[in-house]
Amino acid sequence: MLDKTSKIKKRYDELTELIAKPEIIADNNEWKKLVKERNSIEDIALAHDKLEKLVKEKEEEEKVIAEEKDHDMKKLFEEDLFETKKKIEELEEEIKVLLLPKDENDESNVIVEIRAAAGGEESALFGAVLMKMYTRFAERKHWTVEMIDVSETELGGIKEAVFLIKGKNAYKFLKYESGVHRVQRVPETETQGRVHTSTVTVAILPEVQDVDFEINEKDIKIDTYRSSGAGGQHVNKTDSAIRITHFPTGIVVACQDERSQIKNRERAMSILKSKLYDYYKTQQDKEYAENRRSQVGTGDRSERIRTYNYPQGRITDHRINYSIYNMDDFLDGNIEEMSNELQREDQKRKLEKAGN
Repeated sequence: MLDKTSKIKKRYDELTELIAKPEIIADNNEWKKLVKERNSIEDIALAHDKLEKLVKEKEEEEKVIAEEKDHDMKKLFEEDLFETKKKIEELEEEIKVLLLPKDENDESNVIVEIRAAAGGEESALFGAVLMKMYTRFAERKHWTVEMIDVSETELGGIKEAVFLIKGKNAYKFLKYESGVHRVQRVPETETQGRVHTSTVTVAILPEVQDVDFEINEKDIKIDTYRSSGAGGQHVNKTDSAIRITHFPTGIVVACQDERSQIKNRERAMSILKSKLYDYYKTQQDKEYAENRRSQVGTGDRSERIRTYNYPQGRITDHRINYSIYNMDDFLDGNIEEMSNELQREDQKRKLEKAGN
């Protein structure tokens, strides 16, 4: 394992020296690029140092055992050796996970899109529940939430909501949320107490800043309209809201959160870049269908991923067949246990595919 990590450790040390050089610091873009690369391999470099130390301890303990004549002392040293070997095995398993190809977007902020699907008003009401769940999760992680566009119903449901969550590793924690969320509960409007089934779609997109494609002005149409809030109340009296239509893909982006038309336009263009990145990446991923099937879910918005069963107080993720029986806590944003289980299963499947 040390052979696999030694080159990475060497590169980490090189980067540590480079980012301290005045000429590199003076070039802000280059400095950021090198710091990002260094951060991406830091865990492996630290694990390499720890493993190297443990291997030396093991060799020293084996040498002492070979030379020790006293039976009782030899037994004590053998116990130490057993513990050291156990630590080495555990650390090597951790390193195997660290060496897996990383998702380049894991550290990105995320754009969350929630849309009501089957179930009419009940679907819209559950969409509002999910929006609260994700915003509460962000608060628990000390991240920030910026609303972009919300279309509400008269009963307080959400036909569609788009918002940005800013925080370190936001995409890493939330990327598995993409798909169809199914709710089974008795609606407030149901007089006979019957359980209804409704669905809501969730899309999690990484916020991309620098992408390797440009948006041609001829391919887009920009419309302005008046911002409005719940119940049709105007946020302001100017046409500050922006809607951008991208003709080649049919993607439409709207932003009305800012009072400034310029800011709304900038935000809408940023979201359009992220959606186009996701669109082209999805097209590319179709060429690697086998690889996608080996992972936890495909991120396909048509894939049913989870059921929220209110009568049983149960949340079940169908991709890993994992259930949590604490509905109130989960919907209050305590979703990290589920996120961690999904990450572990994804890592397990990737390790199996890699033959580790």
